[in-house]
Amino acid sequence: HVQLVESGGGSVQAGGSLRLSCEVSGSIDGTNCIGWFRQYPGKEREGVAAIVTLGGTTYYDDSVTGRFTISQDNAKNTLYLQMSNLKPVDTAMYYCAVGPPDGSSWSSVFSYVYWGQGTQVTVS
Repeated sequence: HVQLVESGGGSVQAGGSLRLSCEVSGSIDGTNCIGWFRQYPGKEREGVAAIVTLGGTTYYDDSVTGRFTISQDNAKNTLYLQMSNLKPVDTAMYYCAVGPPDGSSWSSVFSYVYWGQGTQVTVS
């Protein structure tokens, strides 16, 4: 049974920074792509960033490239999303998820099997 628990969300002013964490517990077989998604009220979840656990290849949505950094700490089974130069448009619920064996479909919600409960980020 795989569980993901996000933390680190909060309220910041535009230009500020936050670091989201996603602790993964349970057994995951093989290589996986672990991603961060966000969801605006009334909208579908959209891919923000992802990382392939074996090799560390990363993927970013154009809207966050240069501002967000995804990383992993395998010893702690934790995924991070460092968010800098935050903008009001980044205000959303952020979710982490475990998905496909590679990054070819990293931004598709349908590629992911396990999801966390989400953490709210508010930028004013």
